[in-house]
Amino acid sequence: MMRYTVFVGSFGGICVLHSFFRRRGAAAVFAAVCIALITTVQAQNSPGPQPVPLPPPIIAPADTPYPGTISLLVDVTNLTDRVLNVQETIPVKGRDITLLYPEWLPGTHSPSNPVGALAGLVVTANGKRIPWVRDRVNMYAFHVELPQDATKLDINFQFLASLDSKRSRISSKFADVTWNSVLLYPAGYFSRDIKFEAGLRLPEGWKFASALEVKAENGNLVRFKETTLNTLIDSPLYAGVNFKRVDLSTGPDNPVYLDVFADKPADLEITPEELQYHKNLVIEAQKLFNSHHYDHYDFLFSVSDAVGGKGLEHHQSSEDGSRANYFTDWGAGVAGRALLPHEYTHSWNGKFLRPADLWTPNFNEPMRNDLLWVYEGLTDYYGNVLAARSGMRTPEQGRDVWAQIAAGFEISPGRTWRSLNDTTNEPIVSSHGAAPETWVSWQRSYDYYPESDLIWLDADTKIRELSGGKKSLDDFAKLFFGINNGSYVTVGYTLDDLVKVLNTVQPYDWAGFFRTRVYEVNPSVPENGFTQGGYRLVYNDNEPEWLKKTEMVRGTSFSTSLGFSVKADSPDSHGSLDSVVWDSLAFKAGMTPDMQLQAVNDQKYTAAGLRETILAAEKSKEPIKLLLKRGDEFVTISLDYHGGMRYPHLERVETTPDRLDAILAPAK
Repeated sequence: MMRYTVFVGSFGGICVLHSFFRRRGAAAVFAAVCIALITTVQAQNSPGPQPVPLPPPIIAPADTPYPGTISLLVDVTNLTDRVLNVQETIPVKGRDITLLYPEWLPGTHSPSNPVGALAGLVVTANGKRIPWVRDRVNMYAFHVELPQDATKLDINFQFLASLDSKRSRISSKFADVTWNSVLLYPAGYFSRDIKFEAGLRLPEGWKFASALEVKAENGNLVRFKETTLNTLIDSPLYAGVNFKRVDLSTGPDNPVYLDVFADKPADLEITPEELQYHKNLVIEAQKLFNSHHYDHYDFLFSVSDAVGGKGLEHHQSSEDGSRANYFTDWGAGVAGRALLPHEYTHSWNGKFLRPADLWTPNFNEPMRNDLLWVYEGLTDYYGNVLAARSGMRTPEQGRDVWAQIAAGFEISPGRTWRSLNDTTNEPIVSSHGAAPETWVSWQRSYDYYPESDLIWLDADTKIRELSGGKKSLDDFAKLFFGINNGSYVTVGYTLDDLVKVLNTVQPYDWAGFFRTRVYEVNPSVPENGFTQGGYRLVYNDNEPEWLKKTEMVRGTSFSTSLGFSVKADSPDSHGSLDSVVWDSLAFKAGMTPDMQLQAVNDQKYTAAGLRETILAAEKSKEPIKLLLKRGDEFVTISLDYHGGMRYPHLERVETTPDRLDAILAPAK
């Protein structure tokens, strides 16, 4: 018989075992019991796993000049693979350095630069390859340990552009070179304190356009004058085979050019009327803002079906892209006609004047988007106004666009839970891996663009109403954006600055005006601009002629009637739903955006056929029968609807002055 005594304590993890035993093998048993008891006690007393300390943060930028000039050469000749080859030389001193790939891009308002497209990174010093290590937290930062005697780093890598024609901006005949995609820069400095000298090797015979000043051209090699990093990234380049430069200048003191790149030479042909519309845009913008903030301005414009469309603002240029028929089928482009006016307006609103918290010292510091309803929303309003004033749209087309915006919000219940201001976070939310919007009318998405159109129309007509027609939002534009003529040093603004200038133009509770419309949840659609402008929103079966021509590109909307829209026809998407409006008739019947519409009343679906069915149902009591497909499943639903197509329009109310037409008319 064994007699034993065991003492268990926490004395540095040591178990004190006092045992009396007759058989030597019993000691192993006692040891096992002791260890088990210790483990149990420690588990009961342990606080659980503790975090591993984060690595040191990336050095913060300081307003100090970086020593030396960085040399950059980008080779664009590998068009087959859509690969840009980069050679970069960075002067250094004998210390470690952190290199940054630009992350936060002005104009996108988000950390959207595709660092995953950077490949083949090799760093050398003194002819020897040296290792680099990506930061464990910041995927856009690369740490390099420098040899003691290193005076420069030679860097080589590739930027792998998308091969998807809908997303790519490179084709066999065209390239959009965005410098933020093809460079690394040293951490610890303001972007305005880092100097670059950039060069570009183009395919033989290609032409190019950019706001950058050229230093030298040697065959297909172009070198640009030394500039700062912030100016370089703000000055993209278009290049291609088929090119035409059109002078839109109002005079030698305001040089403006339309640099057009096309798939085919025939797509470059511009009629005298179309040319005048674009010249009018520059004239009307100068009247509106009474200033400009560039040495020269270039609309970099692709008209192509081989690369995707684009609209991105820069201070002295803009990246713009439309379909190949922009000039050759002028009537088909009414819906997108505000693209150039919008991006041009950004030279004043967003580039010269910018919300203070959207300015950052370099391209890897987070932006804050609180005033995007001004940066983008007011710009969208002026873009639509200038499209009409220049003649790019008729006044009726301009009113139709505003009617469509309001109608879209009348059927979208997302405004019952999400404020307009919260939608300004959408660029960041979407860039952080959020799933694509399935129920856009409920989620809201980028509503700070179109809803702000209605809010600024409300403000414009309110000023005109209160001042008896003596003042307007044009007066605000001159006061707010017309300062420091000729300067392109960015000036920050706040909501208080905005309110102060509006009160200078026309005293009113502008702070309260914006609080209720922007910062509070407000289910009411802001349509005061219509009523104050002498119009009201109505619906009927009359489809605008210009809208008919957009369906081949944008698809067909039945949103204001049945509650869904259908994508533009193509071999792989015929009848595919584009959206279903939340809580609409279609939604309640079980339709979802992942379905494909196969048949209407037992006839193969066509947009024209469904339209005829809806119109016929106005005089019938029979429901509309739809056959839909989801994956391998077929679903039949019936919609008891007899309300017609319900195309939105603005109808004149004669008892109120016609302020809308005054807004859309050319400035005097």
